[in-house]
Amino acid sequence: MNALTAAAFLPFAIWLYLLLGRGMFWRARERDDAERIPEPAHWPSVTAIVPARNEADVIERSVGSLLAQDYPGVFRIVVVDDQSEDGTGEVARSLNTGGKLAVVAGGARPGGWTGKLWAMSQGAAHAAGNDAPDYLWFTDADIAYTPDNLRRLVERAEARHLVLTSLMAKLSCITAAEHFFIPAFVYYFEMLYPFAWVNHANDTTAAAAGGCMLVRRNALEAAGGLAAIKSAIIDDCALGRLMKTQGPIWLGLTDRAMSIRPYADMGSIRRMVSRSAYAQLNYSPLLLAGTLAGLALMFLAPPSLAVFGAGVLRMAGLLAWAIMAVSFIPMLRFYGRSRFWGLALPLIGVLYAAFTLDSAVQYWRGRGGMWKGRAQAMAR
Repeated sequence: MNALTAAAFLPFAIWLYLLLGRGMFWRARERDDAERIPEPAHWPSVTAIVPARNEADVIERSVGSLLAQDYPGVFRIVVVDDQSEDGTGEVARSLNTGGKLAVVAGGARPGGWTGKLWAMSQGAAHAAGNDAPDYLWFTDADIAYTPDNLRRLVERAEARHLVLTSLMAKLSCITAAEHFFIPAFVYYFEMLYPFAWVNHANDTTAAAAGGCMLVRRNALEAAGGLAAIKSAIIDDCALGRLMKTQGPIWLGLTDRAMSIRPYADMGSIRRMVSRSAYAQLNYSPLLLAGTLAGLALMFLAPPSLAVFGAGVLRMAGLLAWAIMAVSFIPMLRFYGRSRFWGLALPLIGVLYAAFTLDSAVQYWRGRGGMWKGRAQAMAR
């Protein structure tokens, strides 16, 4: 076998490793409905904390789903109005008919804090000063829940003595752009952070999904609180790493938490990815170059070999392409999409590589970590 043939089989070897050696991430088996967990003898107290900045279009539905939780224990809700300009706070206050909801006016963001973490911190401080709860439930303002969601979260956390229980909310998959990009987004997230590894107490892999994170309050305080990760752009995974130093954590897919803000077009998805992709690479040009080269090898090389190669080279490309397409099927099924979308994964991967490059460009322009009009990762 000459060097060219050996190089052609490198993408196949990479995809074979991903298929068999990375926690079987692609099977999407870590789900909150995969097993029935018994109720705890005592239901601990929980306070939901909702950081909200310019969320007037979705806050009524998301907070309404929190108010509708059938949780048997003490449950309160704190919405932190993070200096919104669209009346988010007023809409949230209008929902407080039973005294369970408090709306806190967020203060100016101190230096060194990202906006969302500062809002979360203010909510946690408010909760701690009002009969401190056993758990803090950090949830985004654009996530809606089924009425039994909190009950199931707490059951799992209590039964397994978890310090962090997180759900990857089911993202909107309605528009054409979402059909193309969203299942792959979750697939790539699981590839990067295999949920089975995250959920193994002895594995160092740690992550969380920021839309829904149930945190044991005393464990968070023992870890130094949110101030310990105050500058993190990828705040959820930073919180996952922080909490895993205190005990076991769990992350899974769910149908009980749903994102209610659609991504209308490719541009909105690009902005979502660009906000944090370069932060994932520690703002390193060297890591960026290596990542782009790796993504080209994974996603661009197989179809190129399959279409333009001949003989053994074509076979190598087809094998790699087939593995990636098959590995995508469980996630496509979870999102109700046809398995034939797996054939488009090379193109989707190349476009995500372009979004990653755009993330670096935005950082270099001083617009890194853009969230709700705030550039939170200023260029060095």
